[in-house]
Amino acid sequence: MSELDPAMLARIQFAANISFHILFPTITIALGWILLFFKLRFLKTGQDHWLQAYYFWVKVFALTFAMGVVSGITMSFQFGTNWPGYMETVGNIAGPLLAYEVLTAFFLEASFLGIMLFGRKRVGERMHTLATVLVAGGTTLSAFWILVLNSWMQTPVGFEMIDGQAHPTDWLAILFNPSLPYRLTHMLLASGLTASFLVAGLSAYRWLRRDRSPDVMAAMRTGVAVAALLIPVQIFVGDLHGLNTLEHQPAKVAAMEGIWKDEKGAPALIFAMPNEETRSNDYAIGIPKLASLILTHSLDGEIKGLDSFKGVHPPVAPVFWGFRVMVGVGMAMLLVSWWTAWRLRKHAEPTRGQALALTGMMFSGWVATLAGWYVTEIGRQPWLVTGVLRTADAISDVPAPIIGISLTAYLLIYVFLLGSYVAVLLYLARHRGKPDHKPAASGLQEA
Repeated sequence: MSELDPAMLARIQFAANISFHILFPTITIALGWILLFFKLRFLKTGQDHWLQAYYFWVKVFALTFAMGVVSGITMSFQFGTNWPGYMETVGNIAGPLLAYEVLTAFFLEASFLGIMLFGRKRVGERMHTLATVLVAGGTTLSAFWILVLNSWMQTPVGFEMIDGQAHPTDWLAILFNPSLPYRLTHMLLASGLTASFLVAGLSAYRWLRRDRSPDVMAAMRTGVAVAALLIPVQIFVGDLHGLNTLEHQPAKVAAMEGIWKDEKGAPALIFAMPNEETRSNDYAIGIPKLASLILTHSLDGEIKGLDSFKGVHPPVAPVFWGFRVMVGVGMAMLLVSWWTAWRLRKHAEPTRGQALALTGMMFSGWVATLAGWYVTEIGRQPWLVTGVLRTADAISDVPAPIIGISLTAYLLIYVFLLGSYVAVLLYLARHRGKPDHKPAASGLQEA
């Protein structure tokens, strides 16, 4: 492979685009439901701080949604510019799924977000709450359609190949393909953790700046509670997801675990440096038989190694390390959320150390999500659609220098936009969000 290999540059460019894009839906998918919780608490209690929390975080939601829209449009262009073979081969399936996402989900979010931001006085309490429900539902529906397509690319079913093109034969099988339940659940939980740590972390940042108002504490408690509840569920679902991946994509699991040869009683490696030249691991430190126990539920269970797949397997190091980063961040989430939840259960406020920990973990969900996404996508290589379309067969004939120029431009813009996004969040935290008007008895009576 030359230094400016077009296929690798196109893959890097798509990875850069989707890495930037996924940051924002990962927040909005769950943040919409957190906003609904704030609104329902206000309606039930009449306490003003719940509405203040709602209006602060709906601003964050709107900013995040806008970033997701812009980056999503940019990402979709690449199907035509860099990957024409993808739509030529599987466009009969991918095209409708992407269209359904826009028609049934995106329009819900875009149409009713304005009511959430500005319409409470104009449409009344019930319609304002309904708008929040529709936006929250739209974000989840959007995730469903995208995860259907991605899961189908991992475990394709319900189609037949005619003249080199995939034609759907069973849409129900496509929609509910073998890996969808696990991937969708795993992603929704990842979104819940990403949003909850953002809510808790930004609230802790405000608390550290001596903003001890009730809405700050309400948001912090909500974020910590959601994180503490979801992380053990995510660990359980992640295990089920791993077993499903072992069944349908055993080469990916072998790369995740760094297993080169078929092995009974395989260890779970805590640390290693996968060496593809020697087909072994350097400096390996592991727990004996634990990988076999987790994946086969037997201490002496056999796991197929990478050598069994005749060289058709993903690059090992990024999959191996991506998996460990995801798990490591998950363990940190567990410790921080439970530690802080225990404190808040008995005391009105966190300790300074806990507030600093939450602030430091503000974007931990992004790190875990990206690591898991890299495991999923790199682990599928060399396939774009498993067993159907190789990545190398979908690439365009755009020269490498042209891709390199656009890649450089994308990276510079994304660094600027990401820095601006974080800066705006911190600015909002320093200048508290205000509701469009103070709740009053008449406002409640409108509902």
